[in-house]
Amino acid sequence: MLSASSSTSERLSAGALRRDGPRRLRLATRSSPLALWQAAAVGRLLAQAHPGLVTEAVPITTDGDRLATVPLAEIGGKGVFVSALQAAVLEGRAEAAVHSAKDLPSQTPEGLCLAAVPRRSEVRDALVGARLADLAEGAVVATGSARRRVQLADRRPDLRFADLRGNIDTRLAKASDFDAAVMALVALERLNRRPAVLEALNVELMVPQVGQGALAVECRAEDHALRRCLAAIEDPPSRRCVDAERVFLAALGGDCTVPAGAHANLVGEAVVLRGVLAPAAGAPLRRAVVRTGDGTQAGRELAELLLGSSAVQPPAERAGNA
Repeated sequence: MLSASSSTSERLSAGALRRDGPRRLRLATRSSPLALWQAAAVGRLLAQAHPGLVTEAVPITTDGDRLATVPLAEIGGKGVFVSALQAAVLEGRAEAAVHSAKDLPSQTPEGLCLAAVPRRSEVRDALVGARLADLAEGAVVATGSARRRVQLADRRPDLRFADLRGNIDTRLAKASDFDAAVMALVALERLNRRPAVLEALNVELMVPQVGQGALAVECRAEDHALRRCLAAIEDPPSRRCVDAERVFLAALGGDCTVPAGAHANLVGEAVVLRGVLAPAAGAPLRRAVVRTGDGTQAGRELAELLLGSSAVQPPAERAGNA
């Protein structure tokens, strides 16, 4: 079983930890290579913050992994990737869970808390196998994401789409069966996968999934010593942005099943939140940008704009100086 930091931290004195803090942590994680990489990365951050702390990954196969050929909308949405990990924490089989923040529903289950969001990485999606401008009319693009499909179709109505799910290596192996495929750029970077043809899609063209590029660490809400331990790897700017995006998702209705995305970044003290929504099949794609000093307010305002008819205006007309 993977030990994220045992090669170095077991030789260090546990006296460097708070007296009431943990000495060994089991981290629940999905069993894919990317998820194990992420758990190990969190383990390294914790070992740096708390010399002497040892972490151990607890791989779990989720419903989303077992049913990798079934569209997510048919098996319960994004929560299928995290519920088994959350159960492992609540049942005491692990002290904390490491998630891709984009897999989290907007509401945290009772008894758990989102204890840390480490520094966020690359947020963009990437087109693999061809550049968008080089795709022939009627080309087939593979992706299991409705959010990605509606945004590409908005730019290129001639494109056709095929479903593609599975871990990164599975999708890369199948990508050659299509003219192109869409994947999260951060996943390719973390696993050091380098497709021969790759185009990073800017967030104006392809608004990312809520929480994309960020990790999220959950633990039991009542475990205050562990919460203090995990808080050491929190990146406040990343947390502020991810929280704003999650408020947007909650305002749309929780684990929203309609194609939607949001991306927040900080400009000075302001949160600039960009979003996209396809409210119904065949309806015009709605885009908007809001800018405010309060991330919670930004998330709610963006949802209101996109759910209202005025959101069909281009971002520049709605955003003002955003």
